[in-house]
Amino acid sequence: MSQTPNGRANGATRDADVLIVGGGLSGALLAAQLLRLPGRRQVLVIEPRSELGRGEAYSAVELGHTLNGNAARMSVDPDNADDLTQWLSDYIAAGGWPESEQQPVPVSELFPPRGIFGLYVQQRLAEAQAIGALQGSTVEHVRAEVVDLQADAEGAWLSLDDGQQLRGAFAVLATGMFPAARTPQTESSGLNAAALDPWDVSAMSRLDPQATVLIIGSGLTMVDAVVSLEQAGHRGPIEVFSRHGLLPHVRRQPPAWVDFLAQDPGIRSPRQLLHELRRQCRQALADGVDWQAPLDTVRAHIGRLWSQATDVQRRQFVRHVRPWWESHHHRSPPLSAELVARLHGEGRLRIQAASFKGLEPSADGRLAIRIRRRGEAQTSWVAGDALINSSGIEYDWRRVARPLPQQLLARGLIKPGPLALGIRADAGGAVVDAEGQVASRLFAMGPPLRGMWWESTAVTDVASQAKALAARLVGVA
Repeated sequence: MSQTPNGRANGATRDADVLIVGGGLSGALLAAQLLRLPGRRQVLVIEPRSELGRGEAYSAVELGHTLNGNAARMSVDPDNADDLTQWLSDYIAAGGWPESEQQPVPVSELFPPRGIFGLYVQQRLAEAQAIGALQGSTVEHVRAEVVDLQADAEGAWLSLDDGQQLRGAFAVLATGMFPAARTPQTESSGLNAAALDPWDVSAMSRLDPQATVLIIGSGLTMVDAVVSLEQAGHRGPIEVFSRHGLLPHVRRQPPAWVDFLAQDPGIRSPRQLLHELRRQCRQALADGVDWQAPLDTVRAHIGRLWSQATDVQRRQFVRHVRPWWESHHHRSPPLSAELVARLHGEGRLRIQAASFKGLEPSADGRLAIRIRRRGEAQTSWVAGDALINSSGIEYDWRRVARPLPQQLLARGLIKPGPLALGIRADAGGAVVDAEGQVASRLFAMGPPLRGMWWESTAVTDVASQAKALAARLVGVA
C-alpha cells in the first residue's frame, strides 16, 4: 500500500477531481455547475440520504410544507430568474400538483410544496449530468457520512462512516443547515430527545387529537409544525413560547420600489440602514404601498453591508435587531400564515414571550417545561402532552455534535465565523483555518457561510455561490 507525502495510506483510496460534502441543495447545485463547465472532471457527492438535491429542507413529503417564497423568487439558475416558474408551468401542465388549481394566481406567484421543489432541483441536476456526459464529466452519489477530513496544499482526504477513503484535488463543505430539532448538541438540554420532529406528521397523528402541544420557538419551523399538527388531525391547544413572542409576517407580492441603498452608498452601518429603512417604509405606507416593497430591496445589499460592518455593529444587530429582522424578512407562505392566524383567532394557539429553561418528564406520561416569561425574574412550569422543538437552525458549529464539524474544529482546519455563525472563509469560499491561513484545497458554500454574509441560505444565494465557486475550482474565474 503506497503512502502520500503526509503518510496517509492511499492504496484503497478513490480519487476524484472534486469531493462535495453534502448532497442537498448546495451540493446538487455545485455539482450541476461543475458539470456544465467545459472540461472533463469527476465529481463525488457524499450524502447519506438516498437522493441528491433534497437535503433537510426539500425532503418534506406533505403538500402543506411549502416554500416560503413564491416561484418567481426561487430559481436555481442565477442567469434566469424565471427558471422555476417555467419548470413549474410545465410540471402543472403535465398533471403534476393538481392542487395548485385551487389558487387563482399566476404560476410565478405560487408557493410550491418543498417536495416538488426537490424534484425541480433533481431534474436540473439530471440535465447537467447529460451535458457533462458529452465531454466525459461525471457525478456520483456516494451514500455515506463524512466523519473526518484532512486537507493541505496537495488535496483533500475524506474518511467515511462505512470505511471508505476518498481523495480529491478539492473538497467543498456543502453541508447545508443543521436544524436544531434534528441536530445533536454538544451540550444537550434533552429537548430533542423528548420532542417530536416538527415535520413528522405520522408521529403527530398518534397523539390524542385534544392533546396540549408545547412548541419552543415561533419562527418558520413553528409554522411548519402547526401545519403538520393540522394535517395530523390535531384539534387541541397549542402553546408557543419564544423569547420575543414574534410571529413571521405573511409574505405578500408588493410592487417594485426604488433601490434606495444603490442610490445612497453612504449607508453603511446597521444603525444607518434601520433609520433609512424605517423612513422608506413610512413613505411607502403614506403612498398606499405595502411596507414589504422597500424592505425587499434591501435583500441584494445584505452581504455587502454585513461584511463591511464591524464585529461590534454585527453584535448589536444580532442582539437588538435580529428577532425583528427574522420575523419581517423571513416571512410565512400565505396558506400557512392563514392557518396560524385562524388558530390564533380561535384561541387554540397562543404565543407567549418566554425563554425555555429546561424540561421535566412526569410520571403520568406528560411533561413540563420550565420557562421564564419576558419581564419576570422567576421561572415557572408549564405542563403539556407533547413537545416540539421549533427553535430554528443551529449555526454554531461548536455546538453541533456530529463527527465532521468536531473533527474539523479539533484539527484546526476551520475557524468559527463572525459571532460563531458558521465558519470563516474568504470572499470566494476558501476556508480559513484556526491560524488565519486561507486554504487552497478546502472550500465552503451556502449555510456554513452565514457568519460571512448573514444571508447565505436562500435558494438564490446558494445558486449564485455555486456558479462562482464552480468557476473558481476549474480555473475559469
